[in-house]
Amino acid sequence: MLNKIDRNKIKVAEEAVRYIKNGMTVGLGSGSTIDWMLKKLGESVNEGLDIKGIPTSYKTEKLAREYGIPLTDSSNVIEIDLAIDGADEIDEQLNLLKGGGGSLVREKIVDSVAKELIIIADESKLVPALGDFLLPVEVVQFGWELTAHHISQLNCVPYLRKKDNNEIFITDNDNYILDCSFEKIPQPTRLHEKLKLMTGVVETGLFVGMVDRVIIGSDNGIRTHVNEF
Repeated sequence: MLNKIDRNKIKVAEEAVRYIKNGMTVGLGSGSTIDWMLKKLGESVNEGLDIKGIPTSYKTEKLAREYGIPLTDSSNVIEIDLAIDGADEIDEQLNLLKGGGGSLVREKIVDSVAKELIIIADESKLVPALGDFLLPVEVVQFGWELTAHHISQLNCVPYLRKKDNNEIFITDNDNYILDCSFEKIPQPTRLHEKLKLMTGVVETGLFVGMVDRVIIGSDNGIRTHVNEF
């Protein structure tokens, strides 16, 4: 039996697949909502939809292959027509906080070059301001303690991400993730820029000014927010 949140995720996953057309190269994001989208996309491919997907994580790649979705990679494409991704938080300006699954770097690479970026989520991800969710910051392994110290000077507490067995979480890029506790992030662009200037920081989970369309699922159905750049 599916719970309410999963039912809402399925709604937006099915809606997002409607934007995928024959011949497209599609960026395939990561996360639980995307897992449902991949299932629906696999069904559409089975019915004759002709696309190629670029996965943003090993988990997404594995699921896509299981569902029969044809895949390619960045070495074989000039452009990405559409990227579909999830989010941990979405603010009122459609800025995102992402990276709870640990794939933020690859997600940002794919999302940033796509002609259109669609975010799918259930309504629990909508927030007045980012920051209740810990902000993931991917850092190189060497000297991570020093990087964490510098990040802490921005009035936050960084925690080294670990798995359930207490082993250090290592990203698909062989880096670490610092999950940073900020009370709120009222100026995500400014914070992202400060973090990116720090030696040792690879990328942040702040996706600012990138989204074209957000599809939100709720008990009352789905609604779409379009960014007016």
